[in-house]
Amino acid sequence: MKKEQLERILGEPVITVRTLSGGDIAHTERVDTKNKSYLVKSGNFPNAKALFEKEADGLTAIKKSKTIGIPNIIGNYSFEGTSCLILAFIKTKQAGPRDMERFGRELARLHLATRTDFFGFETDNFIGKLPQSNQKLSEWSVFYVKERLLPQLNYALNLGRLGPSEIPKPESLMERCQELFGTVSPALLHGDLWSGNYLIGTNGDPYLIDPAVYHGHNEVDLAMSKLFGGFSTPFYEAYHEIIPRHENQAALVDIYQLYYLLVHLNLFGNSYRNAVVHLLKKYF
Repeated sequence: MKKEQLERILGEPVITVRTLSGGDIAHTERVDTKNKSYLVKSGNFPNAKALFEKEADGLTAIKKSKTIGIPNIIGNYSFEGTSCLILAFIKTKQAGPRDMERFGRELARLHLATRTDFFGFETDNFIGKLPQSNQKLSEWSVFYVKERLLPQLNYALNLGRLGPSEIPKPESLMERCQELFGTVSPALLHGDLWSGNYLIGTNGDPYLIDPAVYHGHNEVDLAMSKLFGGFSTPFYEAYHEIIPRHENQAALVDIYQLYYLLVHLNLFGNSYRNAVVHLLKKYF
C-alpha cells in the first residue's frame, strides 16, 4: 500500500513502512506511526478482497470464544485495485516451555468452548488462495470427504498432478473415514495451524493469525501443527491435559494431513506428490 493511502486509512502520519518476510499469499508490511504499529497485508491477486474479508471473519469468530488472543482488527480496505487487511502489530518473543504450555491450554479451551451441532461454517472461505467450501453437515466423515478431500483430489486430477487410478472412490474414502473417526463433536478450528500462524507476545500471550476457520474435529488442528516439524512437547502435553488424545490419533494425523498435503500439491506443485500418493495407498 502507498504511504498516502495508509495515512488516509489510519488518520495519522506514517513514520516507517517495513516489508516483512514469511507470507506466501500476500505482501506483508509493518507500518509505524507516532503512537502505534500495524500489520498490513495487501495484494491485487484474484479474490484478494474476499480472502482478506474471510480472514477477518475467522479472526472475529475466534475472538468471540474469549479463549485465545487474536490481533485487533483495524479493517479491510481497497484502493486502486489493491485490497488489504490491517491488524494491530504484535510484538513477539521466542516461545519458552511455559509459553507453549499456555498456548496448548488455550487452544484446547477454544476447541471446547466452541462446540456446535454442525460441521462447517456460516460462509465459505479459503485455504491459502484456494477456495474452501464449508457447507453445514451433521456427520463429520461426510463433511471431511465431501468438503475437504474430494474437492482437492479433483483439483489435483484437473491439474494433472494425480491420475484417475490414484484417486480413491468416494465410498472407499467414506468407509475408511467412518471407521477411524468414531463420534466427533464439532469444534471451531483455526484450520491452518502451522508454526507460522501463531505468535507469542512479549508478555507470553498466545495469538492466532491467518485462520481458515470452520467447525470440525479438534484433531485436525493438531495434525496440521505436526506437518512441518511439530510444536514443542509442552504444547501437546498441556493440550491433552484438557482434551485427551483420540484413540486413533496416529492414523488421524495422516488422514488430516492428507488434506493439507493435497492443498500444497495444488498450490505449489509436484514436490508434494509422493507424500500424497503414499497416504492414499496406505489408507484407501
